[in-house]
Amino acid sequence: MAILMTADVPGQTEAGYRPMLIALEDALRSAPGFVMHVAHPVEGGWRVIEVWQTKGDSDCFYAQHVAPSLPPGIRPKRHTQELASLVALLSESPS
Repeated sequence: MAILMTADVPGQTEAGYRPMLIALEDALRSAPGFVMHVAHPVEGGWRVIEVWQTKGDSDCFYAQHVAPSLPPGIRPKRHTQELASLVALLSESPS
């Protein structure tokens, strides 16, 4: 079953987040098991929310792409939760 991954990133700002998203977006979109990514500011930092097909898919992407790209002092506090359901709008294939 799919999982919800939430990462609270103390000390992160939009200015710090945006370049990472730009650098990782293509890899994220093509990552095995990736479903969606959203992010927003929270008091004292930033929150990233993702849905993945499995926890292993999420952990693999994090280890290979996110962790090596983190600036000094920025350490996300990641949490995962298995989802009981997932309803998604899938984009249509190009004709």
